Amino acid sequence: MKVFIKTYGCQMNVRDSEALAGMLTNAGAELTASEADADVMIFNTCSVRDQAERKAIGKITFMKKYKKHNPDLVVGVIGCMAQHRGQELLDKIAHLDFALGTGQLHRLLEVIEDVRQNRRKIALLEDSSDVLEAMGMHSDYANLRPHTGMIAITRGCNRFCSYCIVPYVRGREYSRQAEDIIKEAKMLADKGVREVMLLGQNVAAYGCGGNVNPPPADVSPFGDLLQEIAKIDSIKRIRYTSPYPTFFTDKLIDIIASEPKICRNVHLPLQSGSDRVLKNMNRQYTADSYLEIVNKLKNKVGELTFSTDVIVGFPGETDEDFMATKDLMNTVGFDHAFIFKYSPRAGAKSAEWADDVPQSVKEERNQILLADLEKRSIAGNLACVGRTLEVMVDGVSPRNPARWSGRTSTARTVVFSHTEGMKPGDLIQVPIERAGRVTLFGPGLVGADEEL
Repeated sequence: MKVFIKTYGCQMNVRDSEALAGMLTNAGAELTASEADADVMIFNTCSVRDQAERKAIGKITFMKKYKKHNPDLVVGVIGCMAQHRGQELLDKIAHLDFALGTGQLHRLLEVIEDVRQNRRKIALLEDSSDVLEAMGMHSDYANLRPHTGMIAITRGCNRFCSYCIVPYVRGREYSRQAEDIIKEAKMLADKGVREVMLLGQNVAAYGCGGNVNPPPADVSPFGDLLQEIAKIDSIKRIRYTSPYPTFFTDKLIDIIASEPKICRNVHLPLQSGSDRVLKNMNRQYTADSYLEIVNKLKNKVGELTFSTDVIVGFPGETDEDFMATKDLMNTVGFDHAFIFKYSPRAGAKSAEWADDVPQSVKEERNQILLADLEKRSIAGNLACVGRTLEVMVDGVSPRNPARWSGRTSTARTVVFSHTEGMKPGDLIQVPIERAGRVTLFGPGLVGADEEL
């Protein structure tokens, strides 16, 4: 059985696809990058934004041509869009055979076999915590950096931000058992993984039992987990995404400061710098409390880079609200940001409100923030010139095969010359001689065309 997997959306979906690929290959299936060669097609979908849904539906619809040539072909949709619209898609797309929701992914093999044997449409959309411990498989599927590995430590979300449908399509928040996570991390380390990325919709709420309120200042189950993973000798770096700001307790910040394996890059979703908009978004912090967390991190950890998520044009956002966001972003000094123009999502609370910020205003505000972001990114890179930075080698540069590239602990990309014996996963010291808009360059490298 040859299986083709197409993944849309976030890193959680990428990790789910990798886990399913491991499950399939362990059962004797063969992965293929060619749609034309596949006996089974699986589309792992995103439902957070409308564009992602439309792209996935268009692709699935186009697969009808393969079904004509191969009536035994099995076509399935999984993930968030399957959870959100699974039965509807099965009813509308004649050649679609199954829809598997986010809580039923661990049943993929039995569903494929059922379809092949009985040629019937199947929808499994019930929420289940069983998927949490069943998705620990790994494979080389779509992993361009085999020295890195992803581990999902939580699933689902309990926050119910007014613009978001994740709690509805990924279910309630569950945390995995720490011993299972450590076992998975050790297994990855034995396979040569040197850097792990811990994943969750609110990764910093790990072990808090789904409570939307953060634990006391001196408590952090997530911090405890970070310390345990750091004890694995061959794991040299630990990254994580995406944490909710209020769960950065004093204990977690102290652990980050004391453990050099925990990378010095924090993705801290902001969404807005206006207290009024934050309240309407059901974000349980203010601009001042957010900045207080940032300053604690800066003061205790030292050199850090910050990245974030921001929405412009949220219903009712005024010029004053927008300027509060602009000013706070510059105060924090984000080096990277995902800046989205608001669009309503069916099922989210905000979809019931008037989308009253004109598209032209959303676009203007988006461009203003992007221009500020570029200035900060360039300034941050220029400040690295003349320093020697520790870089984890990723491998051959995707833009110039004559060079190699890697990343710093602060998530800056560095391009350098390969030396004999160098391999992906190595930690090397690179003198920085030049900075581009998004890339740092080692000795003797010139040419803007080399930027990643």
